[in-house]
Amino acid sequence: MPGFVSVDCGGNESYTDELGLEWTPDSQFVYGETTRISAPNENRKQYMTVRYFPADNRKYCYTFNVTVRTRYLVRTSFLYGNFDESNVYPKFDISIGASHWTTIVIYDANTIVTHEAVILATAPAISICVSNATTGEPFISTIELRHFNGSLYHTDFETQFFLSLSARINFGAETNESVRYPDDPYDRIWESDSLKRVNYLVDVAAGTQRISTTVPIDVNSDERPPSKVMQTAVVGQNGGLNYRLNLNGFPGNGWAFCYFAEIEDLKPDEIRKFRLVLPGNKELTHLIVNVEENAQRKYRLYEPGSYNISLPFVLSFKKTNDSSKGPILNAFEIYKYMEINYRSLDALTMERFVSHYPKEVWAQEGGDPCLPAPWSWVQCNSDPQPQIVSMY
Repeated sequence: MPGFVSVDCGGNESYTDELGLEWTPDSQFVYGETTRISAPNENRKQYMTVRYFPADNRKYCYTFNVTVRTRYLVRTSFLYGNFDESNVYPKFDISIGASHWTTIVIYDANTIVTHEAVILATAPAISICVSNATTGEPFISTIELRHFNGSLYHTDFETQFFLSLSARINFGAETNESVRYPDDPYDRIWESDSLKRVNYLVDVAAGTQRISTTVPIDVNSDERPPSKVMQTAVVGQNGGLNYRLNLNGFPGNGWAFCYFAEIEDLKPDEIRKFRLVLPGNKELTHLIVNVEENAQRKYRLYEPGSYNISLPFVLSFKKTNDSSKGPILNAFEIYKYMEINYRSLDALTMERFVSHYPKEVWAQEGGDPCLPAPWSWVQCNSDPQPQIVSMY
């Protein structure tokens, strides 16, 4: 697919997977070692290999050419599979360029850990780096980039912060399977609300019922969630919907939007109106949602939310007194704002310098010369925006 990059870390050949996605190996990468793994109930080819790195004070970066002033979804995944035969679960950092993204914490050898971010490309290349292992060895299974068109996920803060995904949920899902490409042309992964996790989508209100339709949904606006996701929903038959999510980094400032579409054929004397109950946020709590009216018709997307909200992440919807039907929810997304670190002072100069030595291994370390860890042959000071003080 144009605008799609899918890298099988540790792989040795190109192939097309069962979804029609084209994968390429990272065999040109000069750092780290590769090995095969096995995990119960997992046979997708991209997860059968990993590339791993020494647990030292360096960073190890993959660099991708991108289009400036374009937003990208960046997705990384990690399947440990006890690749080092040590049963020591790794813990290490991952960064986008000079900006810390998150800490990868492996709790189970056979569970895939996935992280996604949306970032505006401000330079012709993006680097994804692993570093700072505190246990085990840093490793990576896959890296994916997905080009976003137009204004998807535009925020007024995108030159200061990128978005790190906290939750993207398909409500009313009929199976535990996620929805992604080709149903979602941008290959976002919409997790089923049927998946059970500790402290995730719990405290569900009594009377919550799943509904679905086969009628196509008009999703040609805003963030364009896939029609397949919008064709299912939950409704609060007793007048309310309630979910509690314990998300890393929250309460905190984030981007949060709900996706609604009226997919029931209401009778002429029936009406569905409800509020999002959010203590401490009068603006959103006062918002009355009438999905069919707000979307201007049935089977069409309506997407209210906030570009900058601090949430405890208890989602609660209550029908209004004049409503005959309980609230509906088709999907939602929650991202946390992550501060962008705009590189060390010598970054541009050093990029030009190493570009003259494309065949030298030392010139291919990638990322920022100082952040989050310095290249192996430079020394940087400890200023907030560091500068190189020596090379050796």
